[in-house]
Amino acid sequence: MLHRVRKTGSRLAAYVLGGVAALAVITPGQAQEFEGVSIDVMTFTGPQIAEPLQRRAPDFAALNGAEVNVITVPFSDLYTKLLTDWATGTNSVDAAVFAPQWMVDYVGPGFLQDITDWVAADEALQVDDIAPFFREFSQQYGGRTYLVTLDGDFQMVYYRTDVLAELGLEPPETWADYVAIAAAAHGNDLNGDGSADYGSCIAKKRNAQSYWMITSIAAGYLQSQGTSQGAFFDTDDMTPLVDNPAFEAALDVYLETTQFAPPDETNLDVGDTRALFTTGRCALTLDWGDIGTLAIDPETSQVIDKVGAVMLPGSRQVLDRDSGEMVECDSEICPHAVNGVNRAPFAAFGGWSGGINAAADDQVKRAAYAFFSYMSQPAQSNHDVTVGITGFNPYRISQFETLDNWLAAGMSETAADSYLGAIKDSLNSPNMVLDLRIPRNQAYQQVVLDTAIARLLAGEIDKAQAMQAIAAGWSELNEEEGTDAQLAFYRASIGAD
Repeated sequence: MLHRVRKTGSRLAAYVLGGVAALAVITPGQAQEFEGVSIDVMTFTGPQIAEPLQRRAPDFAALNGAEVNVITVPFSDLYTKLLTDWATGTNSVDAAVFAPQWMVDYVGPGFLQDITDWVAADEALQVDDIAPFFREFSQQYGGRTYLVTLDGDFQMVYYRTDVLAELGLEPPETWADYVAIAAAAHGNDLNGDGSADYGSCIAKKRNAQSYWMITSIAAGYLQSQGTSQGAFFDTDDMTPLVDNPAFEAALDVYLETTQFAPPDETNLDVGDTRALFTTGRCALTLDWGDIGTLAIDPETSQVIDKVGAVMLPGSRQVLDRDSGEMVECDSEICPHAVNGVNRAPFAAFGGWSGGINAAADDQVKRAAYAFFSYMSQPAQSNHDVTVGITGFNPYRISQFETLDNWLAAGMSETAADSYLGAIKDSLNSPNMVLDLRIPRNQAYQQVVLDTAIARLLAGEIDKAQAMQAIAAGWSELNEEEGTDAQLAFYRASIGAD
């Protein structure tokens, strides 16, 4: 019989001065060590992210004896359902695969198991092979490890190499370039089916995963001095960076792209835009790493060997925070610019990672860690990151150092170089924008930002009203949590201290 033991009492009893009561160091992969153990793991409705968990669960059970039950909920509900389950002491969920940026709301109250010692002792995980950014942002908080990286996320722009060649255009360096390419390609038959296709496809559906897109566009206008400058708030007083000419310029681009998009773009999630792009209906798209691998699927893709990828475009003008005006890039205000263009790649989301309920039974926690370690180990992850349906994108150093796995998956050398090159350029950029990781970041982005942008797209409010709504909502959240405290969290999260 499968057994489960739950702790529904005080979580704080296991914590002493911010530490965690020690559990025995485990070695994942001990055959049948977890016979009879059942683990309930929550993530969002896929197929991406959920698919590899579901597919590999039987193999893990055969190796270790533990049964893994994958529970899926809509993305819009994941943060709230998981937090509610753990905060109320219900504890029906033993572990979860979720956004690393949410870690701050789970670590503070003691909901997440500290796995620092487990990771350090886990040779099979090969943690040093996980790229430093993902090893830190996607796994750690306050110098301790709470999550296991399963996926690496950066947003970038994909383009049709054949379409741009036919138009005589180069890949976009600026967002103005992006709009110009979209305008030139829009209305042409891009896949040979006799129908007019689209210049740009960007997911803009409300209550989905679309709210990261506006930050990807705004980043190059807002942040020019490096990661520690930040792109969400002023690092002196926590003033939201959303009611200014830079964010307005991003909104202009965001709105203009709808002119060269499917007529129902405001109802499209990333799954929809990915399908449109890989079936040859879009010249450009803005997305995470999934497009690169979906584009080589021989059963669904019509754009095999016709896709290039670039780091997010930028701008030749950026916000001067002293004057509040847009100014031309020069070596002082845009020290990282290339060809006069300031680019700020956005580590949107940061990559899905696995964490464990600190209140679960010890044996369940041990089994849950073993499962996440198994999923992340090179033997499994090196394959999964090359398969589009998984939603897993490369995050291990070795996954960038050799093309063997990518070529075996069906990617051409040219496509692999372009795809991996765009991610490496983003990872190596000194002007990388880190996603928001302060308490209640989900409310700032998934509620306030998402709502205002959706209302703008629907024509319910104009640009000025949208910016004012975001600024007011973020300022209100700052006040509720304590502006000084939020400022301290923000500065620490981007390395401004």
